[in-house]
Amino acid sequence: MNKLPSHTEPNQSDIANILIEALPYIQRFHGTTVVIKYGGNAMVDDALKTSFARDVVMMKLVGINPIVVHGGGPQISKALDQIGKSSEFLNGLRVTDKETMDVVEMVLGGLINKEIVGLINSQGGKAAGLSGKDGEMIRAEKITVTKAAINDQPSEIVDMGHVGKVASIDASVVEAMQKQGFIPVIAPIGVGQDGITYNINADTVAGALASVLQAEKLVLMTNTPGVLDSNGELLTGLNAGEIAQLIEDKVIVSGMLPKIDCGQYAVKAGVKSAHIIDGRVDHALLLEIFTDTGVGTLISA
Repeated sequence: MNKLPSHTEPNQSDIANILIEALPYIQRFHGTTVVIKYGGNAMVDDALKTSFARDVVMMKLVGINPIVVHGGGPQISKALDQIGKSSEFLNGLRVTDKETMDVVEMVLGGLINKEIVGLINSQGGKAAGLSGKDGEMIRAEKITVTKAAINDQPSEIVDMGHVGKVASIDASVVEAMQKQGFIPVIAPIGVGQDGITYNINADTVAGALASVLQAEKLVLMTNTPGVLDSNGELLTGLNAGEIAQLIEDKVIVSGMLPKIDCGQYAVKAGVKSAHIIDGRVDHALLLEIFTDTGVGTLISA
């Protein structure tokens, strides 16, 4: 979509062209499901929070079924600091003892989840919050990490506590909510066979849920423009072969790797496409879904 200079107000023709550009996308995606991982700056900046809520409501009103899976790492760290408990990370994962897990569940399943629900409802939507424990929606398994995986030491197992991965997802609760016109907002918390609660990476939960639901799209909101090449330029579209080469060339590294893995997993499992988009852009969701250019990187099979 062509951008107007900041000092120029759109005229009637500009507005009409914007609507016409969106029309084929509205027709194409009507009745489909889009799973959105919501995180980063879009969760902490007040203007971006409102922008996100409006985007989700707009999607629902034109016949798309959005599902929101949210993170909350910075908010969890802040809450732990307030009670004088330090945060320890190994291989990018938070070591989560029982006390930390209680805080995680309070922040993710309570404070953040309900704030997002309230934001969407305040913009005219009908959202309802869920934890992955509700209806045993997310079955979790404990993650095992070895020192070898962290720093090439002998393979001694490190106890990460209540850190889990998705074992299985029963999406029946989500589907029932969708049929009643609700926008599900999901905290990435799961329960093990032993009844123990686990904290799970939100990207992973979003990807697994999109796969189970055979969603049209998986959208991962981040604090970067998308996947960048070696010159720092945005790569607007990638397939499996191109991704493998970029990983081999160490262009895709660090925090982008889990998002790429999540996107590829979803696409291989039947999700039509995965998108890594810049959540710092106002109305990023609408721009990605309803315009020709989008605002991020498209991952396809």
